[in-house]
Amino acid sequence: MRFPVARLLWPAFFLTLAACSDPKTSTPQQQPAAPTPTPATPDTVAAAPATAAAPDTTAVQDVAAYLAGQRLSQGSALRPLAQRPTWQAYATDADKSWSKYHAARTDKIQQWAATELDSVRRQSPVIFYPFSGPDLLNVVTMFPTSQTYVLVGLEPVGSVPHQRTLENPKLFTMLKKSLWSVLEFSFFRTNDMAVDLKSVELDGSLPLMLLFAARTNHQVTGVRYVQLDTEGQLTEADSATISRPGPKVVPGVELTMRDKAGQDKKAYYFSADLSDWKLGQTQEAALKYVRSLGPLTTYVKSASYLMHKSYFSKVRNLAMERSRYILQDDSGIAMKYFRPGTWQFTHYGTYKRPINLFAKHYQPELTRAYADTVHRVRPLPFGTGYNWRQNDSNLLLARRTKPLE
Repeated sequence: MRFPVARLLWPAFFLTLAACSDPKTSTPQQQPAAPTPTPATPDTVAAAPATAAAPDTTAVQDVAAYLAGQRLSQGSALRPLAQRPTWQAYATDADKSWSKYHAARTDKIQQWAATELDSVRRQSPVIFYPFSGPDLLNVVTMFPTSQTYVLVGLEPVGSVPHQRTLENPKLFTMLKKSLWSVLEFSFFRTNDMAVDLKSVELDGSLPLMLLFAARTNHQVTGVRYVQLDTEGQLTEADSATISRPGPKVVPGVELTMRDKAGQDKKAYYFSADLSDWKLGQTQEAALKYVRSLGPLTTYVKSASYLMHKSYFSKVRNLAMERSRYILQDDSGIAMKYFRPGTWQFTHYGTYKRPINLFAKHYQPELTRAYADTVHRVRPLPFGTGYNWRQNDSNLLLARRTKPLE
């Protein structure tokens, strides 16, 4: 399958891009302990062999920039669309919203994490972010030097938007609606995503991930659709499989990007139900894949307290068995599941009670920890999670004290 963004290019540019593609057959890809760059495939625009001309990667970056309301490349086929008043108004409004967001959260998170997570970042090449939805924004802000991000959520994978979608003025309304809660409160609302990310304009997580990549100063260099076989091996997939996956298929997407320092990295998103029953029936491959990536740092935020429940034990156990570090708010893994003597805890911010929707998940253990006068709680200068106001938020950094088995 050729890279889907080619569908939205003008015919001449399409021919140029097609000429740069090097179709190959799909073969399983073994996952090493530390992920390494993968070769170019029909679904990605990546670096070609030294003997061939390098493919043009600006097309997919221009789509990301267009969705983000940012400047396009000089020769972009999307420039005529960016001249329309609807996009101009959207871009102006987006700049204002993002400036406000960066001042309230990004700048503070970066300053805090540079100190508090300095040693953690150096030992975190792979970040596992369960129950994430399309939230590439927060994980790359918290862990900007990591090489691989693995996000898992219920939302469909989605696709690179076609030109007819980019031409649709309703796209901008849907983008603003989908981003509103994450920019205002730092998290997506699950019920809203269930509707927003199955719309004509936004068919899944990928469009928002592209937007977040652009707004976090990453250049998108490739997109390819992937799936996991029953053993958790990553294989090629086509758009038909991704849009209508069978009951035993775990569909996904691989986003290749480069940060402003020139570091290449990959973000994966898999659409999977992480409950024990669903994993046991059809989707255990998702956890097998994550387990194959070697030591992890697990990041959990606004996770609906699912891993407090007995029937999310498999994903909880994976995080605790394979993680050197776990950074989470109180909606992540309940304190009662951390084995004594295996973890060292640093608490940040304030712990009061969960919001009313999750009131039954109150943890007396955390109240006692936050009242400890010997191991004092450290400040948290930004809001995060369901208690999103700065003076109400909490984070826990759990460091493993025993070697991984």
